[in-house]
Amino acid sequence: MANKSNYNQPVDAAVVPRFGDIPTFMRLPHTRDPANVDIALIGVPWDGGTTNRAGARHGPREIRNQSSMMRKVHHVSRLAPYELAQVADLGDCPVNPIDLMDTLGRVETFYSRVHEAGAVPLSAGGDHLITLPIMRAIAKDRPVGMVHFDAHSDTNDRYFGDNKFTHGTPFRRAVEEGLLDPKRTIQIGIRGSIYYPDDMAFAEESGMRVIYMEDFTEMGPEAVIAEARRVVGDGPTYVSFDVDGLDPVFAPGTGTPEIGGMTTREAQQVVRGLQGLDLVGGDVVEVAPPFDPSGNTALVGATFMFEILCILADAFARRRDA
Repeated sequence: MANKSNYNQPVDAAVVPRFGDIPTFMRLPHTRDPANVDIALIGVPWDGGTTNRAGARHGPREIRNQSSMMRKVHHVSRLAPYELAQVADLGDCPVNPIDLMDTLGRVETFYSRVHEAGAVPLSAGGDHLITLPIMRAIAKDRPVGMVHFDAHSDTNDRYFGDNKFTHGTPFRRAVEEGLLDPKRTIQIGIRGSIYYPDDMAFAEESGMRVIYMEDFTEMGPEAVIAEARRVVGDGPTYVSFDVDGLDPVFAPGTGTPEIGGMTTREAQQVVRGLQGLDLVGGDVVEVAPPFDPSGNTALVGATFMFEILCILADAFARRRDA
């Protein structure tokens, strides 16, 4: 691993304009070898688990484009992720757009290689089903906790008959497979109409802390941060950010929009409040560029990737230097 003086740095926009050169996440170098990095930025261009508005398969490419707007240092925390860890774009994970089960296997295999190399993954989806095979790779030795931003719990059981794998089921499967500790899981921003009165039963009865949007409004971001830190504790924790957790005025380009959500500023505050947790991975999912030609939703996705990158790099450095 390179020493700190050799850590990758984004291309300087004062030298090469943001619209120039080949797009990569954060304008970082591209590599295929996870052994070369501490934190791997990865695209998963797949939305085969989507049940209504497809388009998130195009998310990674547009998030890469909009990530040219990200700079080197967080303006609030002053975290400089590229001084804390070796970060690079690992490209896109292999997927099969016409075979769901094959894609789950491909994603798990790819992330297993990343995990075995010791790299921490930060991913751009793709629909929310991608988190399941990622967890199969990085949580096979011990379950992880999770801070989950979303309008939906994604703990349903089956869709369209006996289909157990959709973007509405990943965290039920993850709990059943022993990958996700429900008692160390908090879901933030849940809202919207449901199919049946007991739709939230699995999440609540398994021990997940569910903060409905109405609770969020009453509690405020600082109290939500404190609750998230209490729930996940000191154990390994994954951050999963579905952009439909935001109000659709901020992220209209998503598959299942729900009005009445968080503002981008509120969500940024909560993500920043996770600094210091033992973070072992993260993702930003459900950015569907075809539903937002303005590019704003992809910019939101890129910005939250940078927000999560900052706290991931801080967590990595803390473990390294402990």
